[in-house]
Amino acid sequence: MVIINYYNEIKKRIIDNEIYLKVKEYSKERHKVVAYYEIGKLLYEAGKYYGEGVIKDYSKRLVEEINKKYNERTLRRFRQFYNIFKDIKWSTMSTKLTWSHYTELLPIKDIDEMFYYYNLCISQCLDVRALRERIKSNEYERLPIETKNKLVNNNDIEIKDMIPDPILIKNNSNIEIINEKILHNLIIEDIESFMKSLGTGYSFIGSEYKIKLDDRYNYIDLLLFNYEYNSFVVVELKVTELKKEHIGQIQIYMNYIDNNIRSINHNKTIGLIICKENNNYVIKYCSDNRIISRKYSIVNINKLE
Repeated sequence: MVIINYYNEIKKRIIDNEIYLKVKEYSKERHKVVAYYEIGKLLYEAGKYYGEGVIKDYSKRLVEEINKKYNERTLRRFRQFYNIFKDIKWSTMSTKLTWSHYTELLPIKDIDEMFYYYNLCISQCLDVRALRERIKSNEYERLPIETKNKLVNNNDIEIKDMIPDPILIKNNSNIEIINEKILHNLIIEDIESFMKSLGTGYSFIGSEYKIKLDDRYNYIDLLLFNYEYNSFVVVELKVTELKKEHIGQIQIYMNYIDNNIRSINHNKTIGLIICKENNNYVIKYCSDNRIISRKYSIVNINKLE
């Protein structure tokens, strides 16, 4: 039986990594992630042989011999990193994110939540700052329970599943009194951020989009298109509780888009009502399942940075 000197193996990999960081700048992040994963594996195996106290022992020696950053907390993070990702195809995963991404992800206690943000980083190419903002906004917590269950079970996702509740609308001007015009302007001021908050695949078509019904013009608050679901999205803003007449209004707008704008290759138009308060009874008895309602919450932009 071969006895491994785990401490010497860990120390060797740390020294190799420190040298590599100085020599090959272009791939240092990938090397760092792989090195920390391998160290985590060694710590995991060493713990099985020598018990939990090995972390404290090794960290004390590494701090004295190499660098104070290799403290007990850091070594526990390396081991946690290995434990979480050991069942994932490592060669593919290791090149996706930087160690800075993982330092944001690993403190998340709910494993389903952590993998939600992990997959978000990969699918949307989020940098660390963008990831931190999404976590801070509690995006995962604001998803419907049904959506979380679908994500865990790898079920098919519909466009409405990824729209959080409430939708956070940034307020750069600290405006306190909100009417529909002000709410509309807050969204338009940072329309890109707003569309990202709805999920992926949204593009902007128009604001106060003009349509003609009989001999009168009407204006759709926002008209978007989602290329992942291949459908137009009509957005109406309400600063009151959801009412049954709001359903009728947006349904007319959706039907207009379907009959006059939508091509034969597009799926039917989706309607999103963003309101101050939801009304479960109105939605429950709405026969058109293309209509979605979500609350909004006005937030100071500084709270998300």
